[in-house]
Amino acid sequence: MLGLGGKSVLVTGAGGGIGRALVAAFLAEGAAVIGADREAALMEGLDLSHRLTFELTDSVDTQAAIADHIDAHGAPDVLVSNAGFTRAETLNAVDVATFESEIAINLTGAYAVTRPVVEAMAARGSGSIVFVSSVNGLMHFGNPAYSAAKAGLIAYARAIAVERGETGVRANVVCPGSVRTPAWDHRLEKNPQLLDKVLPHYPLGRMVTPQEVANAVLFFASDLSSGITGTVLAVDAGLMAGNMRFFNEVLRAET
Repeated sequence: MLGLGGKSVLVTGAGGGIGRALVAAFLAEGAAVIGADREAALMEGLDLSHRLTFELTDSVDTQAAIADHIDAHGAPDVLVSNAGFTRAETLNAVDVATFESEIAINLTGAYAVTRPVVEAMAARGSGSIVFVSSVNGLMHFGNPAYSAAKAGLIAYARAIAVERGETGVRANVVCPGSVRTPAWDHRLEKNPQLLDKVLPHYPLGRMVTPQEVANAVLFFASDLSSGITGTVLAVDAGLMAGNMRFFNEVLRAET
């Protein structure tokens, strides 16, 4: 039904929590998955057709790794730009070096991966790009440098949609809210009660799972979304629908 059987899919950040769910989801649909991450060891245990390693902060090395793969194997049918990283959670934690580093990883690095793939897809006449951005790119929830980069991904996806649509290339964006991956472990170790403060903001009362993010990516990658490009989809347990905590603590409390 999804039309992904036999397709080739390049997933960046393949060894992370969302990345591993993406790999499993595409494999389940019969696709061949090319994994990319900063170290080969991060992709251990994954059933990948190829493994690419590069550091996203090194745009020259990144573009070279992607170009070499395309020269040898052709452009993938789908690119999922998933890799990302942040630790600077407030403006007080951001200086110029931190800002430049997070932009380099989350935006410039994604561009370095995507540009050669898009041009090869355009030359072929088909392709789907899916960016994993964040609700931080839609509204401020902290992590200001990361948020700026993730908002940039949305603008970049729209540029691809408008300027490369006539060549058969689509670009869409998935914006997860809080996803229960190992990235949360360091926070929960510091504050085991943190979820008691986080979950009341979500109408579904929980975080989304990596598999739920992967399901949205599958849709954008597949033939089911063949008429959709330049679109942003929040996968966020309802976070962007409204201020749940305000509703519960102010409005519902009065009734």
